Amino acid sequence: MRLQATFNYNAIMKKPFSWDYDSDQPYQLKDRSFKKAMRRKEGLSLLMTVISTLFVLPLVFLMQLIIPKRQINATHFFGMSINLDKDPEITKKLVDELELNTLLIRFPLWEIERIEAYVTFVKSYSDKHILINIMQDREHVEDLHFLTKDLNTVFKEMGPYVTSFQVGTTINRAKWGFFSVHEYLRFYQAAYHLKQQCFSHLKLIGPSVIDFEYHFTTHALFNFFRLKYDALSALLYVDRRGAPENSQLGFNLFRKITLLDALAFFSPKTKRAIYLTETNWPISNTAPYAPTSEYECVSESLYTEYMLRYYLLAFASQKVDTVYWHQLIAPGYGLIDSRNNLKKREAFDAFKVMLQQLNNTEFVSFSSQNNTFILVVKNSTKTTSVLWSLQPKKQALSKEVLCYNYLGEETETSTIQISTKPIYITKSIHDL
Repeated sequence: MRLQATFNYNAIMKKPFSWDYDSDQPYQLKDRSFKKAMRRKEGLSLLMTVISTLFVLPLVFLMQLIIPKRQINATHFFGMSINLDKDPEITKKLVDELELNTLLIRFPLWEIERIEAYVTFVKSYSDKHILINIMQDREHVEDLHFLTKDLNTVFKEMGPYVTSFQVGTTINRAKWGFFSVHEYLRFYQAAYHLKQQCFSHLKLIGPSVIDFEYHFTTHALFNFFRLKYDALSALLYVDRRGAPENSQLGFNLFRKITLLDALAFFSPKTKRAIYLTETNWPISNTAPYAPTSEYECVSESLYTEYMLRYYLLAFASQKVDTVYWHQLIAPGYGLIDSRNNLKKREAFDAFKVMLQQLNNTEFVSFSSQNNTFILVVKNSTKTTSVLWSLQPKKQALSKEVLCYNYLGEETETSTIQISTKPIYITKSIHDL
């Protein structure tokens, strides 16, 4: 059956802002004169973005090699985004099937009147590790008293069940309601002051810049506002560059994460923790549900490969605490296609296998040479090596090993086929 929306965002968002339910994001602002006027109004902030970038970013880039290493295990690393506006019962069954324990749930502030429905949804996952993504609209950005009142409601109603909140999202896209970093900092500061006064147990994260636009991140982390982030959040999409190993301005995913970690380490505004709260690839032939044009879309097969390799590279960096895939159910970019009949994509099974192989493991080593990558992890019973290569090849081993392909098919072999689709080779701890 087709999953139906439980409400209509467009009935709530105020013009010129409106919500595109098909792609789960606001429509582009069509009034260019309005956008130009708002950006002129925020000219000082835009200037500060430039200045902070010129002074801070090069210094952080040069000093990133002296940063001490972290040790991150996979207990809460594999996250998934779910929404109330998809069928809650079906969502719950799918979450249970995947055995997910780390979830992100969106809460739009313009839906404050339906807070009880969201609380009920959140309570149904009381055994999970949950991050609430508080999404803004322009009314809450402009009226900080209005914002504080509604944030107080959110924290009061959800606080008994959730302790982590992402305050605001996608701050460098005007269609989401912010026209400058200063506007976001004032927005976040309202939440931070409320936390200090009434909700000290809560964990607030930001600034949630989308894409590799670290000039906005730099400004949000180096400023004179009185605020602190409990962790740094980013919507680190790399879909426009194709594979996660591909580079943008000389930075592939691994190097983008390294620089983001350096910004967090040197910033006086945040703890050194990173949550990648959105990433995915849009899927071909899914318009109007794909969030981008067909040019950026990929096949379901490539979608699966890129998803797995994104997670593996992010974990191998040992600098990211959690990656939240966006999202479980979405025709244009999710693990489940909800058009007409509910359909599990290949990526659903691949994600399930990845969790079975790697959840609750700890990092051992990572190496890459000649476009071949090897990630080694372990737990109390086994060691798992994950291999993939951008140049497919066969490799002979000295003895037979237990090997699983990306869909969990098991073989015992002494010759492995390494390809763009990751494989898992496991060894019992007693055989080492």
